[in-house]
Amino acid sequence: MRRLPSLNEVRAAQWADRALRHVRRELAAGRAPVATPEPPSLPPAARRGVEALLRRRQHTCLEGAIVRQRWLLAHAIYRDVVIGVTSPADKFAAHAWVDGEEDVPAAEYLELTRLTP
Repeated sequence: MRRLPSLNEVRAAQWADRALRHVRRELAAGRAPVATPEPPSLPPAARRGVEALLRRRQHTCLEGAIVRQRWLLAHAIYRDVVIGVTSPADKFAAHAWVDGEEDVPAAEYLELTRLTP
C-alpha cells in the first residue's frame, strides 16, 4: 500500500509544477541563465513531492535538472547542473544532470559545461 503524500509534499509538488512550466518557457525563449521561482519554505524531506511531480510530468533532462538544482539551493545545498555529450562515433546523445544527484557514467558523457547555482 502506498502512503498518501504529506501536505508539505503536495506543496512541493505544486511548486515544482510552476517551476517546471517557468523553466520550459524561459528555455524556449532562449533566456539563460534561467531564474526559477523561489520554493516555499518547506523541510528538505518534502523533496519527495518534487520528485513525484517530475516522474509524472514530461520534461527534458535539462528542465528537470534546473528544477532540482533550485530546490537544493533553497535548502543550502549548492550543486551544479552538468551538461554532457557522448561521442558522435557512439551515436551522439546529450544529457543534463545535477552533479552528485544522479549516477551518470563518467566515461559515457564528456562534460561540456556547468551551470552554477
